[in-house]
Amino acid sequence: MKKTAALLIFLLMSTMLVAQDKQVNKHSNSSWMNTIPENELIEWRRHIHENPELSFKEFNTSNYVADLLKSFGNIEVIRPTKTSIIGILKGATPGKIVAFRADMDALPVQEETGLSFSSKNDNVSHACGHDAHTAMLLGTAKILSKMKDQIKGTVYFLFQHAEEQAPGGALEIIESGALKDVQAFFGMHVIPNYPVGYIGILPNGAASTTSDGFFLTINGKGSHGSMPQLGIDPIVVGAEIVNALQTVVSRSITPGEMAVVTIGKFQSGDAPNVIPDKAELAASIRTISDPTRQLVEDRIRAIIENVTKAHGATYELEYIRSYPAIQNDAKLNAKANTSAIKALGKDNVFDALRMTASEDFSYYNKEAPTCFMILGVGEGVANHNPKFNLDEKALSNGVKAEVQIILDYLNN
Repeated sequence: MKKTAALLIFLLMSTMLVAQDKQVNKHSNSSWMNTIPENELIEWRRHIHENPELSFKEFNTSNYVADLLKSFGNIEVIRPTKTSIIGILKGATPGKIVAFRADMDALPVQEETGLSFSSKNDNVSHACGHDAHTAMLLGTAKILSKMKDQIKGTVYFLFQHAEEQAPGGALEIIESGALKDVQAFFGMHVIPNYPVGYIGILPNGAASTTSDGFFLTINGKGSHGSMPQLGIDPIVVGAEIVNALQTVVSRSITPGEMAVVTIGKFQSGDAPNVIPDKAELAASIRTISDPTRQLVEDRIRAIIENVTKAHGATYELEYIRSYPAIQNDAKLNAKANTSAIKALGKDNVFDALRMTASEDFSYYNKEAPTCFMILGVGEGVANHNPKFNLDEKALSNGVKAEVQIILDYLNN
């Protein structure tokens, strides 16, 4: 009797576990994972890589993407701007509207990878991985286009132009009104020096930094190097400004809050015995919150104003505010994490550190909550390096995560 009772309990528990598994996966037909177009992902990525186009000039790339989307079937293709594409897939029943974004533009960088499919265009290359982003979203679109009957709601496959050049393509698309009905935006970026095919969920809140900077010209008064009393030395003024700017982060920002002020350019003079008329400086500035962003700008302006005045010099300052920080929505982050684990397994999904780079994906937060992730592509040099490349085995995992995230967001 005891053995019979134990057997019955075991069978009951097994049945309950199976039922739970079915409940967890009732909206996920994993058979689609067998349809990932792995060879095409590589073919698409290499074609785009070989034929890169700069921001706002992605005419051939956008045509290539549009033609492929049309060939998949069930996808309506619209052009919100001259070089961006949105593929719209409407499911069998009405529901929520979700967008997944990939950027398509290349950088003004001469490629030095030595790949057989290197850029054909001088001083233009996909040194940031946007070719991979585009290929993965094409793969996601192809899979979901065959699953129309299993989708509740609408998917926007957002192929964006001009991420690399401010003011960025995202603003143009938003201003077109094409995204006014979208309820959530997801995006993904390839990053080297993470394991191949691992998905990193960026933090809740500020998931990246702002991208600001300035160009400064200090106007002094030229003189012979042996008679400094007759001149106003812009090099000395610039050096004092550079040193003073080091106190902005160390003495004005709350300890523990991320902020960076980097002077990347300081040019002045041509001869060792001549005090030049002017010096030129340029800076990159990164912050994560609006109050700190404003504080840093105010401190920089005050330092430049007062140091130049103290030396009797004048200045011309162009202070540039570019992309804001991406704001990851906590609920979307949790959904993306669950979906990525479902698609790839727990060991292949991790909590990523905040990106110290910037992204115009941040503007989509004006329209709806956003979630941005990273995809590991193996060991290598950083994005924007002329030798940047990626392990193409990561692409299929990127597609798996994208498809699962979209299905779960719409159908759960």
